[in-house]
Formats: sequence, C-alpha cells, structure tokens
Amino acid sequence: MPTSQKVSFAGSTGALLAGILDIPDGPVRGWGLFSHGLTLGKDSPAASRICKALAEQGVGMLRFDNLGLGDSAGDWSDGSFSVKVADTIKAAEFLRSQDKPASLLIGHSFGGAAVLATARELPEVAAIATVAAPFQPRHVEHMFDAEVDTILSTGSAEVDLGGRRREVRRHFVEDVEQADLRDCIRTLHRPLMVLHSPTDNTVGIDNASEIFQTARHPRSFVSLEGAEHLLTGKGQAARVARIIGAWAEQYLKG
Repeated sequence: MPTSQKVSFAGSTGALLAGILDIPDGPVRGWGLFSHGLTLGKDSPAASRICKALAEQGVGMLRFDNLGLGDSAGDWSDGSFSVKVADTIKAAEFLRSQDKPASLLIGHSFGGAAVLATARELPEVAAIATVAAPFQPRHVEHMFDAEVDTILSTGSAEVDLGGRRREVRRHFVEDVEQADLRDCIRTLHRPLMVLHSPTDNTVGIDNASEIFQTARHPRSFVSLEGAEHLLTGKGQAARVARIIGAWAEQYLKG
C-alpha cells in the first residue's frame, strides 16, 4: 500500500503551505502534482482519492493546501488566482528540491485553470490533465455573481463558497477578470487530457469544449458520464485516476 507523508514548503506569499506526498510502495514510475479546487483543499475527496489511487499505480503525487486552507498558514482572502498559480510553481519547485520533479500536472476545477496557467513555467512537466476545469478563471464569479458589484465598489464581501462563509476581496475579482488562459492553452506544447462530465452543474461541459478546441495536438478528451463536479460518488475519483494513469504512462519520468 502507498504511504502518505506530511510535508511543508514556503508559498509565494511567504506563508507555510502544508502538503502530502502519496508515495508508491515499490518502483516509482514518475511524480505528479495535484492542484485542488477553489476552497476544497488537499484532503477533499477528489484530491485525496485521485492521488492515492495514482500512488497505487506507481505514480507519486504531491497535493497541498492553498493559502489559508486546511493545514496551510495565511488568510484565504489574501489569495487570488495569481497567488494560486505562483504557489503551484512553488510546489513544483519543492518537488524538484526533493529529487522528485513533476512529470505530470493534474488540476481539478479551479485548480485545472491553475495548472493550465502554470505548465509553461515548468519545463520538467511532460503532460497535463484537467478535471472539471473552467476555460477561464473568471467563471468562478458565478458562485457569487450577486455580490460582485458590492465587492468591486466596497472592497470586499462575505459570500457562501461551498457551504462556508468566506471574504472575497476586490483584488480577487479583478485578478480573475484579467486572467486569460487562451494563450497558455494554445502554447502548452505538451500533451493535454481534458476530463469532464456532461452533467456537471457547477462547471458546464462547454468549458471542456473550449479548452479542447483551443489546445493543439496532442490532446485528448474523456467524458466522465455519471460523475458530478466534486467526484464524491462511489468510484468516480478512482476512475479518473485509472484513466490519467494509463494515459500518462508514456510521459512519466521515474
């Protein structure tokens, strides 16, 4: 059975970020890095189940809590999409410092947008997979669209995100509105797999279509029939891991 090891590293803001290395029991085919959704964290079902299942296939994985989430220090409201991208780069640098360079980037939901923005900054990455990812970071505004004007005019507002009240500040909204992933996707120059459920009610399937159409070959699309956005249903995350593990085999560097 794979083992899980707690690790930590300094993020882009200087805050200490908490992570878990899911380490295969046996030969390591390669290492990967997982980026979680907006407020989900490293221990969310999608993150933990996908990473553990990949470790069972011989792919070591790092998953970590973004700023102010889970076991990481800092205030979530100080973060932004740009901070998430910068912290993903810091996580990859940590793996590199441990002689475990990431061959594979996986991003779920908002984390999928982050890995698309991050990949070209990481020459060691050989393949990227997105799961239920938005085409543009500003898609996240639909979760609090009634408060966007208030946030922009007053500087912040408390909003409901995933059942918890969190402060969203002006810089977060301005940051996602300015971010544009089209050039990042077009110039990946790495294999891309886009996985998405046609019945995803949080991030619609049209996002997957736009990512796929913008990307250049080699690119793949997998329809996750029956899955919901958070992949909490029985076997959903494990299925994603099996698909990614098989596809990524030719790109992994042990």
